Parts: sequence; C-alpha cells; structure tokens
Amino acid sequence: MNPTLIKKIRDMPKAELHLHIEGTLEPELIFRLAERNGLTLPYASVDALRHAYAFTDLQSFLDLYYAGAGVLQTEQDFYDMTWAYLARAHADHIVHTEIFFDPQTHTARGIPLDLVLGGIERALADAEKRYGLSSRLILCFLRHLSEADAIATLEAALPYFKSLSHRLIGVGLDSSERDNPPAKFARVFSQCRALGLRLVAHAGEEGPPAYISEALDVLHVERIDHGVRCVEDPALVARLAREHTALTVCPLSNVKLKVCDDLSRHPLKAMLDAGLAVTINSDDPSYFGGYLNDNYLATFEALALDEQHAYALARNSFEAAFLDDRQKRTLLGHLERYWQTA
Repeated sequence: MNPTLIKKIRDMPKAELHLHIEGTLEPELIFRLAERNGLTLPYASVDALRHAYAFTDLQSFLDLYYAGAGVLQTEQDFYDMTWAYLARAHADHIVHTEIFFDPQTHTARGIPLDLVLGGIERALADAEKRYGLSSRLILCFLRHLSEADAIATLEAALPYFKSLSHRLIGVGLDSSERDNPPAKFARVFSQCRALGLRLVAHAGEEGPPAYISEALDVLHVERIDHGVRCVEDPALVARLAREHTALTVCPLSNVKLKVCDDLSRHPLKAMLDAGLAVTINSDDPSYFGGYLNDNYLATFEALALDEQHAYALARNSFEAAFLDDRQKRTLLGHLERYWQTA
C-alpha cells in the first residue's frame, strides 16, 4: 500500500462506534487481573490463552469472551480494562468513541452495576481530561437471555441513565444472533425509546438480512451494528442508502468469526459503492487481532481502497455518532483541516 495513504489512515481523526469494552481484555491483562483477584485460569500461560482464539463461529467466541470477563471483580479492574483501550484509541487517533458494555455478564456473577459503571466512567473521564477523547456509553442487552431479564436490567440501570446522562446515552442488542431475532426484544426497546434513549442493535452478522429490517421496523434503531448481510437483499440495500442508516462494520471480526471467508471478499467496498453510510470499527479487538487502525489498514490493503474511501469512512464515523450538531461540526472540521494539510 502507498506509504502516504498508510500515514493518512493512521493519523486521521476518526470515531469508533462499535467497540465492546469487555472485548478489549488482552490475555496479559486477563492474567494480571486473575492474579490480583486470586483466580485460577484454565490456561497455563498467556500464549496458551491466545492460542485458544481460534473461533469457528460467533458462539465459539462468545464462550471464551464470557469466561474472560470473569476476571473483572473490582471497580479498579473495570478502570484498568477501559483505560488500556482508551490509551490504544488515542494512539490510533480516535477522537470520539461509543463503547458497548454488557451489564448482564457481570451482574449474573454478583458484580454490582455501580461497580461496573464506576470503573468505566472514571477511565472515560480521565481520558477526556488527558487526551481530549470524547466518549459515550451504550448498555447492551444479551439477546440469548430473555426479554424479562433485559427489562430487569433496564430497571436496575434507570438511576444511572439519570446520574450519568452525559455519558450513558443508549442501549444496544448483542450476543448470539441466531434464533434470537430483534422482535424478541420489542417491549424493552419500546420502553427505552419512550425514555428518549438512543437505540442500536446487532443485526445481519450471522442472522439473515430480515433481522436488519426487523431491527429498523420493530425496534426502531438508529444504527445497525454489522449489517454486512444486507448485500443479499438489493431492496434492503436501497432502503439503507435512501434512509442514510449508518452501519458499524467490523471487517477483521467478520473474517475471524467466519461471517466472511476472506478479507479480499468482504462486502465493505460494495456497500460503500452502493451509497451506504458504512463505518469501520474493531468490535472485540483483543480477540480478533486488531484495533481500529489495524482494521482500516488490513481492509484497505485487501480491497484496494483509496484516499477517497478513507475520507468517506472517517466522515461517516462522525456523522453517525450520537453527538449534537455542534460537536459533529467540530469533529468534521478537524477532519477537513487534517485532510487539507496531510
């Protein structure tokens, strides 16, 4: 790839809109937290754990993902995990990030929600002061659990949506997509919509294109997380382009989880060419082999993308962010100035 393009991609200001904070736990940190908390891991070494990151599908990843999250026991653990990601984000020239977290993964283990949010929020506030890195939090419901469990989670989180309203701004839907359609969570998303929360959902990753339509029509989400299988339905592609619905695509994740056989056959370029508001993101970077710049560079190399694609993807990331118009104009201005002088 052209060295000038590589430098532009690495250094351009950008937003990340699809990042699971629990998916940033690197094996080294997992071992450190396990030792700090007196836990014994079923792996002899960091290398042995990393070797286990050979996934056959989404569920094989989720099994390891939930087990890894078990080392998170204290508020400091959540701080350390979040700060490690934020330092990496700053190095990748991410100036705004919208982070998913899975409270049910922790409350089911007896970890209080205030402890989870306390550590994450403290790290986000520190990154804003130190790096000027703005951030938002999106609470995700685990779709393999019941809607009743999601509603109970929402009720437990209501005080935090008030006390952390500057940061905790929306809800999402993640975990196993197969056999867990968006409509399963129609009631809880209706409640969230009534509360004025921002709404997103994973759809069209392993699930069919119809799940994307269902997320839009039943859950009334504003963004689709993944959404790559939309290309199987031309009418849906036309709708997404017409309505300018943002898609938070995660290329390395798609390859690692066998959603796409090879990065050279990833549909991202076709999606851009169809006028879709595509963004590039890292999903669960410690498990999928790459943070945001890694995803950009690998995808650009595999699909022979150019400077215009880089600019469009960065611009899309700011336009799709859950920020007010003034904040978006500021970030877009940074991008324009960078592009004119780089």
